[in-house]
Amino acid sequence: MYDFDTPPDRRHSDSIKWQRYAGRDVLPMWVADMDFAAAPPILEALKQRIDHGVFGYAEPWDSLIEAIVEGIAQDHSWRIDPSWLVWLPGMVTGFNLACMIAGEPGDSVLSLTPVYPPFLTAPGNTRRRLIRSDMIKQNLRWECNWDDIAARIEANTRLLMLCNPHNPVGRVFSRDELLRFGALAEKHDLVICSDEIHCGLVLDPAKPHIPIAALDESIAQRTITLMAPSKTWNVASLYCAFAIIPNAMLRNRYQHAMQGLIPRPNVLGMVATEAAYRNGKAWRSVLLDYLRSNAQRVQEAIAAIPGLSTTPVEATYLSWIDCRELELSNPASHFEAHGVGLSDGRDFGAPGFVRLNFGCSRGLLDEGLRRVALAVK
Repeated sequence: MYDFDTPPDRRHSDSIKWQRYAGRDVLPMWVADMDFAAAPPILEALKQRIDHGVFGYAEPWDSLIEAIVEGIAQDHSWRIDPSWLVWLPGMVTGFNLACMIAGEPGDSVLSLTPVYPPFLTAPGNTRRRLIRSDMIKQNLRWECNWDDIAARIEANTRLLMLCNPHNPVGRVFSRDELLRFGALAEKHDLVICSDEIHCGLVLDPAKPHIPIAALDESIAQRTITLMAPSKTWNVASLYCAFAIIPNAMLRNRYQHAMQGLIPRPNVLGMVATEAAYRNGKAWRSVLLDYLRSNAQRVQEAIAAIPGLSTTPVEATYLSWIDCRELELSNPASHFEAHGVGLSDGRDFGAPGFVRLNFGCSRGLLDEGLRRVALAVK
């Protein structure tokens, strides 16, 4: 029904993923966008909007808001109020705004590492200090170091930045883990900024995504939840995201910080968002099956390569690979020299690791994994 084995050729397109290695025999498996065409309902909705021919200023419309409210309720059993929505052109904007309104310059922000690189830079962008707590790999699972987290929270820590599902380690935090985060936030009076952009990409059915703000009212009142269709439906460059902020005072501070700085989302991004949440579930279901198979291929291939290891991916299309046994000074450069472009773990706060994007055709994935094995050999 949907062809993920023969995606569009992006080699000569405007793709930053593919242009990084233009003219070189290097397979791009780094930045987190998939090689697949967007879902047909999204493409059809965009065509209809383009045929209208007028692209003046636009506000989010009722059917768009209804599609998001209903989609979140169906996927996560969380009924949000439309008034909680704050529209954004992207998730990274959302991180930086959260840092900007949390406390004062010089206050600190806590994040778990390794983590998506903008988490590491957003505090400094807003004159806050980053506090890191490193997650620990135990057997085949990345875990929070709860004693370390508690010890690192300072008197002037104002914000907990949470990534769930987690990029790059692929974890879906459990209800118990989320409750512990909520309890820490309440004890230390922290705002929680929860990046949940990968919430539609859960690969392990036994580990459903739970928005932390859906746990209870007290946690919801201190939480900024960030979501977007961009990763799940592969529409990142259409620039449409949203924050969900139940607390009216927190929401007003957030919106005030946006004034004069943050533009509205792209109208085509909003069209794509409605189509994704309203009519994109059948495509996503087939996509998830394809990604599950790809994730299993990665798991098996990496397990067979001496010196490399990884953990099962519960969500996302990203595999976090431990290369430390190889004792390479720069693993990403080593693999690039052998024809496969991976994300450098140093950018995530973890030297000695690389991140592999398996949101690609099976043929490209198998060739990439073959090159990884040859690079190690």
